[in-house]
Amino acid sequence: MSETRERADESDGDAANVRVGVRSRNLSDERLRYLRQLGATDVFVDHADTDEEPDEFNDREASHTVAVGPDSIPSVDELVAAREQVESHGLRLAGIQSLPYSLYGDIMFDREGKEDALDQIERLVRNLGEAGVPILGYQWNPRGVVPMRTDPVEIRGGAVGTAFDLSEIDDPHELAPGLDREYTEAEFWDNYEVFLERILPVAEEAGVELALHPVDPPSLESLGGIPRLFRNVENFEKAMDLVPSDNHGLKLCLGCFSQMGEDVNQVLRTFGERDQIVFVHFRDVVGTVPQFHETFVDEGNFDTVEAVRTLHEVGFDGVVVPDHVPAMEGDTDWRHRARGFTVGYLRGVVDTVRDERGGA
Repeated sequence: MSETRERADESDGDAANVRVGVRSRNLSDERLRYLRQLGATDVFVDHADTDEEPDEFNDREASHTVAVGPDSIPSVDELVAAREQVESHGLRLAGIQSLPYSLYGDIMFDREGKEDALDQIERLVRNLGEAGVPILGYQWNPRGVVPMRTDPVEIRGGAVGTAFDLSEIDDPHELAPGLDREYTEAEFWDNYEVFLERILPVAEEAGVELALHPVDPPSLESLGGIPRLFRNVENFEKAMDLVPSDNHGLKLCLGCFSQMGEDVNQVLRTFGERDQIVFVHFRDVVGTVPQFHETFVDEGNFDTVEAVRTLHEVGFDGVVVPDHVPAMEGDTDWRHRARGFTVGYLRGVVDTVRDERGGA
């Protein structure tokens, strides 16, 4: 069992330790100084390939980063250097934000390159453990192959939020580029189990936690002929039970569960009481699949304060991370203004809830 999980096992609601972290591709001195000035405590590094992950939320350029991808597995020395760079600014390098699809796609589709991909992911996990970087986030969703968002919308004060409207996709069932047939959910579960059986024992040995993110948008059973396994609570429960491990849990994206129409407090309680929340993506939306848009953290479907209270009640000892944030007036591509607002807002809520509970 990892040290993180041991601490959580020993805690209760009064011993919760909710911290506010940030995801960033850039680990430059300038970026890290800014994060420390915001009062963030932890950093998750985004991998470097902006062509593969053309998110509207990530740096287009990063002078200092950690490259993760096919044939680009960071060495122990590279990871230690990144950790020490982050620590030199009074922050913690909590982990790798997510595996790129180009690294796990052959496993997901059971293609010829899957053995090499598994070998590379094994090496990444071992290197993370040896370098003292405790978390590897991942998802089972071919980003960049099927649509994640459609046309954006204006929200409060003319800020811009990303959106999804299924009706804007001409044919959701048209095969995605590069596919010659539709895949079944049973196939995808089998391929996913192969991944877990191979990688989780390595993670246990290395002392690294794997954190599974939902598909985004969720709820849809398939898109472009590709099954969307992690679309609902039941399938996350199945994932956690498929190959049980104390080193496997959720990158629990509140925005995705909000998009599902779930009661996010019940979701936090369900997985928090099982000690299966590794870290939390803290964002919200207005609406649910098939039509929703992202918004500021102080608006949306759920109550931010109640969600943080629930994290305290289940004894969560970990990091909440602003994930997708709107584009505000004068923002950079990384959306430093909206991200700064979100970190400050969450820190205020976390401190208030901590004070409510007697300073725990």
